[in-house]
Formats: sequence, structure tokens, C-alpha cells
Amino acid sequence: MGFIWSLIIGGIIGWLAGLILGRDVPGGIIGNIIAGFIGAWLGSFLLGGWGPVIGGFYFIPALIGAIVLVFIISLILRNVKRPA
Repeated sequence: MGFIWSLIIGGIIGWLAGLILGRDVPGGIIGNIIAGFIGAWLGSFLLGGWGPVIGGFYFIPALIGAIVLVFIISLILRNVKRPA
């Protein structure tokens, strides 16, 4: 049950990051989960473990990491999709 809870929280973190930036996460729900998981790892790596723990993630560093990740991905995809 802990893994399913982590998937749900990872999806919510990725979704919130997309809402805060006003940009869609590529891949829909799966993209939200991946952005949440990788953002949680990135945020914990860069900012350490602090703040409330929800679903095994430190929520604030995970959200900040997911915001950075979604921003970088949206910049890369915008440049790739631009017609020549």
C-alpha cells in the first residue's frame, strides 16, 4: 500500500508543479507521477530533508524540485517543437 500512496503523492506533486508554472506536464498522469518522483529526488538532493513528510516525500523540497523539472522540460520541448 505504501508504493501506491507514493504514486498518488508523486502524481499530485507533479500536477501542482504544472499548475504553479501554468504549463502542462508532458505525458498526462504518467508524466505527473514521473515529474513528482524525479522532482522529489532532485529537491531532496539539492535542498535536503525538511518540511512535512507526505507519502514518503519531504513535500516542500519535492514540490520545488518538481517545479524546476517541469520548467526545464517545458523549455526543452518548446525549443524542440518550434518549426524551422
